[in-house]
Amino acid sequence: MTPSVYHTLSTLQQSRTEPFCAYVYDLPALHQHISAMRAALPAGCELFYAAKANPEQPILHTLLDQVDGFEAASGGELSWLHEQVPGKPLIFGGPGKLTSELAQALEYDIDVIHVESISELQRLDSLAQQAGKPVRVLLRMNIALEGISGTRLMMGGKPTPFGLDSSELSHAISLVKASSWLKLRGFHFHLMSHQLDVDNHLALMRLYLNQVKEWCTQYDIEVDLVNVGGGIGINYQQPDNHFDWSAFCARLPQVIDECDAKALTLRFECGRFITAACGYYVMEVLDIKKNLGEWFAIGRGGTHHFRTPAAQSHNHPFSVLRREHLPAQIENEPVTLVGQLCTPKDVLARQQPVAALASGDWLVFSLAGAYAWNISHQHFLMHSPPEVIWLR
Repeated sequence: MTPSVYHTLSTLQQSRTEPFCAYVYDLPALHQHISAMRAALPAGCELFYAAKANPEQPILHTLLDQVDGFEAASGGELSWLHEQVPGKPLIFGGPGKLTSELAQALEYDIDVIHVESISELQRLDSLAQQAGKPVRVLLRMNIALEGISGTRLMMGGKPTPFGLDSSELSHAISLVKASSWLKLRGFHFHLMSHQLDVDNHLALMRLYLNQVKEWCTQYDIEVDLVNVGGGIGINYQQPDNHFDWSAFCARLPQVIDECDAKALTLRFECGRFITAACGYYVMEVLDIKKNLGEWFAIGRGGTHHFRTPAAQSHNHPFSVLRREHLPAQIENEPVTLVGQLCTPKDVLARQQPVAALASGDWLVFSLAGAYAWNISHQHFLMHSPPEVIWLR
């Protein structure tokens, strides 16, 4: 944990008498991280934030001066972003868009809409005609992966609900050309998430850019924008070995040159990689028990607050903040860290070694700034929510 987080938690631990449970966000660390990401980005590239990762107001405002815009995946997110980051470019993606949400995007005059299907394109054309307002679109495509390794969470490259099949592209292009209201700016790809390999991701960029070049020739079209999605990974198992963004950015211009794509703007749409490291989930140990030969530590909280470990099926990285006056109940033992829920799936880390642990100690789970509180089943058992502490 960062020094400021450690100092804050150590101070709080000395004063709190009730069992503690909280999210702690280090906003200066977030700003430093996004600034470094921005500085590494090559010319001709844009960086958008996918708000689904963590849409909290302080997060958005911390990122505001370092990102080119924000991505929404629902009408609710569109409304929230329109309110919180006025004047910043917004983009709208995701399957199953309601007609009312498409109309909302038109009303806000957002930067571009990522179209997922032929029927969505037709509805958007009709809405734009009714409003008398042209609309800029990207066609989201699902294409086959040729010689590129997948990741453990695939959004495309195989049958999925996301994007247009290449066999539908001719129809989509025809609809765009026949419309006075649809303005095709380019294509959107997002085939994989949890990408940790720089070489693999560069190969993916090469595949995208070569495919766009081929389509432009085949369908006699000109485009200026390719959204290459996000999917940049956080390594929860080896927290010192995340995706190397700087190395990727340093090598990306060569790929752009090889693909003769300097005329295209490449737009990155990152979420998890931007905010994961700024957040911590903290829960106080309520009880320690041995059951059929294994040690369990039951914490104040659980996966109803912090669903990430269960959603990703991993042992989440953590540290122990000990209370100095408490004698250890267990030492140098593997312990399973669980919450208060009435389900055996309420596990944050299983059989992980701890040097010393006692009831009253605090478990500090790092990398909790993305897809954490906002994806959790918060009302299950009607436990009270965690505190939220913002370090500014």
